[in-house]
Amino acid sequence: MKHSVPHPLGIERARRVAEQAFASYAERFAEYRPSLRWLDAQRAETSFTVKGVTLTGSIEVGPREILIDLDVPLLLRPFKSKAIEVIEREIRTWIARAEAEKT
Repeated sequence: MKHSVPHPLGIERARRVAEQAFASYAERFAEYRPSLRWLDAQRAETSFTVKGVTLTGSIEVGPREILIDLDVPLLLRPFKSKAIEVIEREIRTWIARAEAEKT
């Protein structure tokens, strides 16, 4: 299931926002060893490790939304909603900053 975070930034600015949000997340949660690898201009693979289990997912940047998808094993499903919540909060923070820079 993909989770959508709407934005008004266009693809290029939204990708920068996603990168900044991920970098901030990675700094704060370094113990989870988060990684982000861009496959092309709009799609990236991401992973992090929780309780010895590596979770993988993807980020897709579109002209009006950023899609987050995490592949979480059944045992860790309760963690998925918290992870999505933290990632979305970080993305929204950086979207707000990018919007403020426009004015």
